[in-house]
Amino acid sequence: MTMPVSIFGINHKTAPVDIREKVAFSPDKLSDSLQQLKQDLLLDEVAIISTCNRMEIIYRNPQDETKPSNQEDPSSQIASWLAEYHQIEKSHVIEHAYHHSGELAINHIMSVACGLDSMVLGEPQILGQVKDAYGYANHAGTMGVYLNRLFQQTFSLAKQVRTETKIGESAVSVAYAAITLAKRIFVDFSKVDALFIGAGETIELAARHLNRQGVVNMSVANRTVERAEKLAEEFNASAHALSELPGLVEKADIIISSTASPVPVIGKGLMEKAMKSRRHKPMFMVDLAVPRDIEPQVADLNDVYLYTVDDMQDVIKENLKEREKAAEEAREIIRLHGKRYLHWLQSLSAVELLKDFRTQIESVKDRELTRALEKIAKGENSEKVLKEFANRMTQKFMHSPSKSIREAGENDQQDILNILARSFGLDIYKK
Repeated sequence: MTMPVSIFGINHKTAPVDIREKVAFSPDKLSDSLQQLKQDLLLDEVAIISTCNRMEIIYRNPQDETKPSNQEDPSSQIASWLAEYHQIEKSHVIEHAYHHSGELAINHIMSVACGLDSMVLGEPQILGQVKDAYGYANHAGTMGVYLNRLFQQTFSLAKQVRTETKIGESAVSVAYAAITLAKRIFVDFSKVDALFIGAGETIELAARHLNRQGVVNMSVANRTVERAEKLAEEFNASAHALSELPGLVEKADIIISSTASPVPVIGKGLMEKAMKSRRHKPMFMVDLAVPRDIEPQVADLNDVYLYTVDDMQDVIKENLKEREKAAEEAREIIRLHGKRYLHWLQSLSAVELLKDFRTQIESVKDRELTRALEKIAKGENSEKVLKEFANRMTQKFMHSPSKSIREAGENDQQDILNILARSFGLDIYKK
């Protein structure tokens, strides 16, 4: 079969961050790195996926098919190249690396693109990063027919997995889990007022998720107003100091808090006044801080739905189970696409074989035809020359097949005899 692709990689499962960052490729140098790698190791095709969680070299090396026994293993060659390129010890590369070829490599890259090999199962960002790797390789001129087909089929597969499974539907981050719970209370998010307390990464993620759900009325309160303003600007929200919380709380339908305050920023007394002012209109509150931003006693108030970071973890655990089920469905789809790619490779082998066979026959024909024409030009009898031409062509065509048939018969290789019989259209052949 035509030599398939291989993968040499280091990821979050095999190496700590200090090793991963040493073998990472910066985007501005990736095209040059690809060209240098292809040239130095005489690779046919090569692409590189480089993210904070993984560095993977996907390549095709036709030399693997004819590699002498004393030649360095391809994975060792790549490890040597990486060590020299990034100025690190080769032993550090080999210790944390993995190397897959053939069907294992094909299924791996497809699993990566679907988020099955990610730190967060099913996360969608990796597909964009795989598409970036494809783009860089195209730009560098290191993408060929084999990798191009593999990447295109991988993109199609990833779309199918997202469409046909629930791999990305269940919340597996505390911010998104909070929004999942909010959906149980609010049907129309466009009419909801949201208050975010804090201005860190978790709050930013929560704000982004709510904004995508249709929330447009947002407020951000933070100890440092400047940081609140920076976050609020992104979502066209209003920015406030923590001292303004009493007036903000009573207007909010959703409150999500995550600060570094050592003491609660919202107490039961404040909430009692707020709920009275709201005439007990339901309020959804999520406290993602440790230590807590909202006094636990707030949960005792009527029409207040208070959830903590522990509650989010329970949601995440349950949703991870759902993603695991979806991942099994995705793996089955991947296996089917992997087989499809291998079948395509096998078809290329047949095409190459037919091409070589035709070239060989054409070469024999051209030599014999030239010989016959030269004899006719010298005045030899045309009928005699044509008979000789036909006999010589027949003998040359039959030489190799006859030898194969004799050897198969002597070794009682019935399966090979049957294949040869079918190849020459000898349907009447029977043992």
